[in-house]
Amino acid sequence: MKIYTFFLAVTLMINGASASAQLYNPCDKKATHETRQLFNSMQRLVGAGAIFGHHDDTAYGVGWCYVDGQSDVKSVTGSYPAMYGWDLAKIEHDSVRDINGILFKYQKKLVKEAYERGGINTFCWHMDNPANGKSAWDTSMRTVKEILPGGAYHQVYTQWLDKGAAWLADMKGDNGEQIPILFRPFHELTGNWFWWCANTSTPEEFKELWRFTIDYIRNKKQLHNLLIVFSEADFNSEAEFMQRYPGDEYVDFIGFDNYCYNSVADYQKNLDKRLDILDAIASKSHKLVCLAETGYERIPQADWWTNVLLPAISRHKLSYVMAWRNGRPDHYYVPYPGQVSEADFRKFFNNPRILFENRLAPLAVYGRYISR
Repeated sequence: MKIYTFFLAVTLMINGASASAQLYNPCDKKATHETRQLFNSMQRLVGAGAIFGHHDDTAYGVGWCYVDGQSDVKSVTGSYPAMYGWDLAKIEHDSVRDINGILFKYQKKLVKEAYERGGINTFCWHMDNPANGKSAWDTSMRTVKEILPGGAYHQVYTQWLDKGAAWLADMKGDNGEQIPILFRPFHELTGNWFWWCANTSTPEEFKELWRFTIDYIRNKKQLHNLLIVFSEADFNSEAEFMQRYPGDEYVDFIGFDNYCYNSVADYQKNLDKRLDILDAIASKSHKLVCLAETGYERIPQADWWTNVLLPAISRHKLSYVMAWRNGRPDHYYVPYPGQVSEADFRKFFNNPRILFENRLAPLAVYGRYISR
């Protein structure tokens, strides 16, 4: 059947969203029609439920790789996730594969397939260190200062941005329109493990880097299909979160990455505290709140989805939550058939507060109809 744009508001209200709430524009005043429609739709969905995503979902999983139509999420629930995470890392070197071994040409195919189904795509970028060519995890120098305008490696950085921008610009739908992307640069910026983190730059240096980067790809490269995600790691107050915030005109989503380790109680406590902080910031800045990366490696707790994650996120107006990738049999974050939390994940999937692609696609989030 075909579901047209004018059904969007009605469908959203049926699902509990506030279709009458005031909508705010993306921070890019020249955002494309599809990008604006996506941002409007995601604003309307706040309160209806959290969009669920999974990194590299359709590229590989536990025990498989490069199987068209395959997905560990779909194998367990019958639906794809509503959001798909990807990585630009290694595009800066003209590599044919990304940091996780996905052929970039295949990645582009999967991005388009997700878009045509009505799914949402988001990209991070574990960019190698432009100052020395080492990995994103190299913190041996003050790279941020060195790649700002006037810095010794500024030209290298802009050349790498050119390559990433060209790749994102070439993500297109069947009608030649640029596919909207949630772009999440410099993630976990309050940590100490990436070259852009807090231990290698001052707040002012980082904010200058963020603003330069967004201005460059938006104005110099004329890339207007991006919604910008500002995603921190640890923080314990509004002041801490805002210390490196570049300004409302450079951000559409505010969020953080938070993983569950040995103490499930600490994970729940941190989630609740940090989402409370972001709820307060969002009420003033009109940004959307997200849990940009999360998960419990190998998910050893059978009821983790409904008794740990779901209660924590249900108390807040969260736009989306994205689980990390299923990279290996010892490194995965969503269940596959036979995994101990499989049954609980299906309960999580069936909860009305969580939106997978089966519920998102009919909402025509890009302001167009889709065929099903």
